Amino acid sequence: MHRRSLAALLAAPAIAQAQAWPGGRPVRIIVPWTPGQATDIVARLFADGLGPRIGTNFVIENRAGAGGSIGTDAVAKAAPDGFTLLGASSGPISINPLVQRMPYDVERDLTGVALGGMAPFVLVSHPNFPAQTITEFVARLRASPGRYTFASSGTGATAHLITEFFNSVAGVQAVHVPFQGSAPALTAILGGQVDFTMETAATTMPHVRAGRLRAYGVSLRQDTPLAEGVAPIARSLNAPEFDIGAWIGLMAPAATPPAIIERLSAASLEWLAEPTTRERFTSAGLQMQPMGAAAMNAFLRDQRAVYENVVRRANLSAG
Repeated sequence: MHRRSLAALLAAPAIAQAQAWPGGRPVRIIVPWTPGQATDIVARLFADGLGPRIGTNFVIENRAGAGGSIGTDAVAKAAPDGFTLLGASSGPISINPLVQRMPYDVERDLTGVALGGMAPFVLVSHPNFPAQTITEFVARLRASPGRYTFASSGTGATAHLITEFFNSVAGVQAVHVPFQGSAPALTAILGGQVDFTMETAATTMPHVRAGRLRAYGVSLRQDTPLAEGVAPIARSLNAPEFDIGAWIGLMAPAATPPAIIERLSAASLEWLAEPTTRERFTSAGLQMQPMGAAAMNAFLRDQRAVYENVVRRANLSAG
């Protein structure tokens, strides 16, 4: 038997399975957060976009708790049949496994389907902070290591590690002040109790435009309309490696048949290419960054390497 014929024979069952799937059955997307959170919003956008293209209903199931690990673990342990997907995001996938013990192994138990977008972060301070530009800001912090403070939504949170990444790139030392959530962290900045923070553009830019905060730079390497008029930190500090944000996309159990993953991935990319989809992502405070399954998996490996370095420098470790 020719090699080409043998390969076609071996591939036939997987192709047949993908063609038969979903067979009229609904596909559930488990979101490990409460309704209305960014990952939930994006998962619902994916559900609306994929339904007509796959030919079945995509339903959202919210399983919040334990920093996203409960819902994520449910997908990691679900049957790999294409009927259970994960509304995936930075915290439970790229960060939490590095700073605490998780009941799942991302690389072993999960695989990418499609990346949708990134939430850019903005470096901000109270307007009274004595620095007008990011150059002045960095110079002031470098001149007084350990004197200034930065807020975050909690130790090991995305905002914490992105700010630690900035501190490393900028060559500054500042004292971390963790809060229980983004809202109290930002309140401390607005009140002048803490010197600076990095939080999402969706959260910070309304305050910047109102003059209640001063913006020094955005965390993505490219300019973004979500932080109009705010230059990328990568460009201002000549640090091209500083290109980071909170990503959101879809994942599936690792053993899901490749043909089903490819069908989901292709349908996702088709939907993500539509102008109306871009508008809906912008309204949700996300910069479009569409990737198919293979590109997303490579991206996640890169993200892990970045955060591993940040965790090491910040002396954080899995407990």
